[in-house]
Amino acid sequence: MVTASLVKELREKTGAGMMDCKKVLTETDGNMEKAIELLRERGIAKAAKKSGRIAAEGLVEAYISEDGKVGSVVEVNAETDFVAKNEEFKTFVMNIAKQIVEKNPKNLEELLAQESIEAQGKTVQELLVEKIATIGENMNIRRFARFEAEGLVEKYIHGDGKIAVLVNMKKGNREVAKDVCMQIAAARPEFVRKEEVPSDRLQKEMEILKAQTMNEGKPEAIAEKIVQGRIGKFYEEVCLVDQAFVKDPNKKISQLLSETDSEIVEFARFEKGEGIEKKEENFAEEVMKQLK
Repeated sequence: MVTASLVKELREKTGAGMMDCKKVLTETDGNMEKAIELLRERGIAKAAKKSGRIAAEGLVEAYISEDGKVGSVVEVNAETDFVAKNEEFKTFVMNIAKQIVEKNPKNLEELLAQESIEAQGKTVQELLVEKIATIGENMNIRRFARFEAEGLVEKYIHGDGKIAVLVNMKKGNREVAKDVCMQIAAARPEFVRKEEVPSDRLQKEMEILKAQTMNEGKPEAIAEKIVQGRIGKFYEEVCLVDQAFVKDPNKKISQLLSETDSEIVEFARFEKGEGIEKKEENFAEEVMKQLK
């Protein structure tokens, strides 16, 4: 016999709806384990239907170990901004960030295959599928970065999970590291220093600058010299140490590091949904279709 307490217990264990729980318990003659299995199977079916939907919302999150030496940053996408405010989703994302710090997966494939620290006996992939079924939206773990530091790792989250920054410092203190994180969030550098800029990227930039200069009517020989001067502006945009410090624009980040005896090894800056092509919705058209 399927009792109300049995339905309640299954609901608490799986997060599935009351009617779904009652249905599978009836089908399995009240066998809890078989009922959970059935819900998971149906969860997978539900998840498959949702997998074609564009997931460009969600959260970016960062986590640092208690000793401050290991940190991670992760992006988990969902379909709507509403889900990003869901406590279950937020906990799931934070636990993924912790998982990356503690279990050190080499890539996404390895992360998804690991046993989840949130739910023993389940892989991260299986837990993700369950969350898709219970929360009701397509979701995916898109990317992550993990740093182990000689000195310290610091993080910064901006706008309730819209931008997350993780920085690995060989030398320095928390205050400087936090300033550097905020700099990265605001100024969007791509590299720490100019030596890291790929040669083909630099060559392309110089070709563009040369064409611009010659279009201004300058002779080629003079254009070459002007390009050498202008390439500095490019470095100031893309290289962290060459940027003006947002808290004191008269000072460069390189100067801030020198004054505080600090050294940056690497950084990661994740902005929620960047590079994902979002489907443009025409809500007026949608309403008209429903009315018809």
